[in-house]
Amino acid sequence: MEEKLKEIKQSFRQMMDGSVAQSMREKGLNYHLNWGATLPRLREKAEEYGKDYHLAIALWKENIRECKILATMIMPPAEMLPEVADIWMEQTDTVELAEQAAFNLYQYAPFAAEKAFQWIASPVVLYQLCGFHVLTRLFMQKCEPNERGINEFIDQAIAAIQGPDLIVRKAALQSLYRFSELGLVYERLANSALRSHNIDL
Repeated sequence: MEEKLKEIKQSFRQMMDGSVAQSMREKGLNYHLNWGATLPRLREKAEEYGKDYHLAIALWKENIRECKILATMIMPPAEMLPEVADIWMEQTDTVELAEQAAFNLYQYAPFAAEKAFQWIASPVVLYQLCGFHVLTRLFMQKCEPNERGINEFIDQAIAAIQGPDLIVRKAALQSLYRFSELGLVYERLANSALRSHNIDL
């Protein structure tokens, strides 16, 4: 494991892109260490190593952008425990990492819906962002929430759309749009909620 980790970290030097790293810093994405490797390069690296629980855990512990994103790509979703997802979310401190974790990993986990509903109810912006992204993906997979889930989702989405954070507003709106695509009943529920708050979808 130590050798694999060392080899991966050394490979990031070859992927280094100073302009990408600089652009991220200017956008407020401040990682302890950021080589500026592009996502396609990281996906290639993930395919090279395949799914590996222990390597993903070891990579996540490194305070390096590329290690953390790669961890979300190689963690086997079926093997990830909800408690580990909680720890990873606590340690997620950039928008990019929240989005990558949602897209690469959390949407495929057995507990995806349960965690997503917890996260959208959180006061923490990155939790909300991640939760709405996961739900968007679940709705795209035609996963339908139960009645309680529908009410909870609509309430939280409307609150987020009216909230102060632009990135969460956009994620909630996108999620509501995908929810409305589940069928006519869902579309009517979404439109009715939006109309009652004078919001356009």
